[in-house]
Amino acid sequence: MAIPFHKEIRIGAYLLKQKLMGNKRYPLVLMLEPLFRCNLACVGCGKIDYPDAILNRRMTAQECWDAADECGAPMVAIPGGEPLIHKEIGEIVAGLVKRKKFVSLCTNALLLEKKLHLFKPSPYLFFSVHLDGLRDHHDKAVSQKGVFDKAVKAIKAAQDAGFTVNVNATIFDGHSAEDIAAFLDYAKELGVAVSISPGYAYERAPDQEHFLNRKKTKELFRRVFELGKGKGWKFMHSSTFLDFLAGNQEFGCTPWGMPARNIFGWQKPCYLLGEGYAKTFKELMDTTDWDSYGTGKYEKCADCMAHCGYEPTAANAAFNNPLKALWLSIRGIRTSGPMAPEIAMDKQRPAEYVFSSQVQKKLSEMRAEEAQERAKKTATAA
Repeated sequence: MAIPFHKEIRIGAYLLKQKLMGNKRYPLVLMLEPLFRCNLACVGCGKIDYPDAILNRRMTAQECWDAADECGAPMVAIPGGEPLIHKEIGEIVAGLVKRKKFVSLCTNALLLEKKLHLFKPSPYLFFSVHLDGLRDHHDKAVSQKGVFDKAVKAIKAAQDAGFTVNVNATIFDGHSAEDIAAFLDYAKELGVAVSISPGYAYERAPDQEHFLNRKKTKELFRRVFELGKGKGWKFMHSSTFLDFLAGNQEFGCTPWGMPARNIFGWQKPCYLLGEGYAKTFKELMDTTDWDSYGTGKYEKCADCMAHCGYEPTAANAAFNNPLKALWLSIRGIRTSGPMAPEIAMDKQRPAEYVFSSQVQKKLSEMRAEEAQERAKKTATAA
């Protein structure tokens, strides 16, 4: 089952509606994290470094549906943690599909074959399987041998069952262009499109030595795209975003383009960077100091070129200049010549480290809720 063309039509219509309404900021994809718990402990991940009391928390199916309704974005990506651990994941996805949201269920695929019966093939649903390269590279990235082979087996099982599958790859320093090209060749053989993005430098990730800076990212992707000329690789990205990765576009981040909702609430300012939380989507949009975040504005954003911040920028640029975008898709990505000017870093504000305070705040809220529940039960029993 191919990714439906009407998905592109729906998203285009949504963008047009936002433009006609004069909306300056609007979401394109809801990043919905119903849990943080995972069955892997990847060395480049900063999303699972929480106490067990928080890792054991789950968003309910109703909370997930309410978030999608409140946000209004045409697409919902469900990362984690590992979403397939969630006992209500089948119900959550079914409810989103019923709302005609395009759902990307992100998974490491260790549980995918076992859980396939929870889902029904639909033009609104596709699985996005995490593969950070070929076997040796991926298994090293996820700190566990055999995961690549299990993921590939699950991909084939899902395809045989009629589901649309793509893969998402996070690229770190030390991953050669030749290895990435070989991986993209393999993805083509598997019949899957690829979402690819440089890894974000999570401050609490165990491995802090292999995050790419912006210069290395651009040089690496230029070499990859040079190796891929004429091969017909399929990407889940716009040509404009890929052109940005190759250093040919000077873009700023659009953090509100892919807002994140998780067990803490609506995360400020984006899926990758948690610097506070809002209780509602409207509060997130109205109270976040958007101008204080992004490359050149905030130290933690200095090397970020991740899709969740820059794909919405690229989508907006393509919408505003469709002829340029069309010519780019026909011509292909330029892999030589001068790069676009880099964003100046001399005025960025220093990083603030707020992770521990946010965790303690959430734990305090959880204890207060538990105390209230105990008081209600005691009062009822009396």
